Amino acid sequence: MTDITIRAQDGGSFTGYLAVPKGGSGPGIVVAQEIFGVNAVMRAVCDALASQGYAALCPDIFWRIEPGIQITDKTEADWKRAFELFSLFDVDKGIGDLEAGLAQLRRHPACTGKVGSVGYCLGGKLAYLMATRSDVDCSVGYYGVGIQDLLGEAKSIRKPLALHVAEKDQFVPPPAQEKIEQALKDNPLVTLYSYPGVDHAFARVGGAHYDAAAASLANSRTSEFLRRHLGESRVAE
Repeated sequence: MTDITIRAQDGGSFTGYLAVPKGGSGPGIVVAQEIFGVNAVMRAVCDALASQGYAALCPDIFWRIEPGIQITDKTEADWKRAFELFSLFDVDKGIGDLEAGLAQLRRHPACTGKVGSVGYCLGGKLAYLMATRSDVDCSVGYYGVGIQDLLGEAKSIRKPLALHVAEKDQFVPPPAQEKIEQALKDNPLVTLYSYPGVDHAFARVGGAHYDAAAASLANSRTSEFLRRHLGESRVAE
């Protein structure tokens, strides 16, 4: 498990956290971060994916604002900084940086071929956009914020996409959820899951709205989805 350097599409470079399976190689997954940077939570997500046999890379998509952000959801100051970063973030450049990470992961010796994307919060929206804009092999978004404003891109989805939606998401209210469902429900490439009674970030371990049952169900669905679309990963004993 280490940080690697990624070459940006428009020049310059930035880092990403790479977790490699014990077996040495496997299908790849680009992890799109929350608004707290490539912090301990995102690194733990990568480590968990590596334990399932995937090569998981979480690029630092805040590098253009401030490289190396690693804050938490535990203090008011960190929340304030996280929302500042969110407001300053350029989504189009962020997708370009995730695509750069995708290209580099495909070339990495730890990656055996296909690469998917998994994202949370801000990253959940980016996972949707990876499905509409990139050549990623499949995408999974957890409680993505702002997807309802980007549904015009749904016609560009070419590979499988799964979205986990929190019914009580304070950042994605019922009208937004309804808009997403109506736009995507008939697309055979899209699978929508709704989790009753849970709030945003229900899968963030240690978070205020963490729900173990909903997180376990969402993660098991994600694991099955990734196996189906990326191929079987090899997990070393």
